[in-house]
Amino acid sequence: MMIFPAVDILGGQCVQLVQGRRETATSYGTPLENARKWLDAGADALHVINLDG
Repeated sequence: MMIFPAVDILGGQCVQLVQGRRETATSYGTPLENARKWLDAGADALHVINLDG
């Protein structure tokens, strides 16, 4: 089984939304910072979701 960390990007920042609502966005840094974090944790790939369209 392969597990891919999902990274949601909104306005150039990695975010987590509550029930998909943009007004609830919590930022978790830049995409590059998050990609490095996941690579350091052993991820082979990422599932990147561009919420800007």
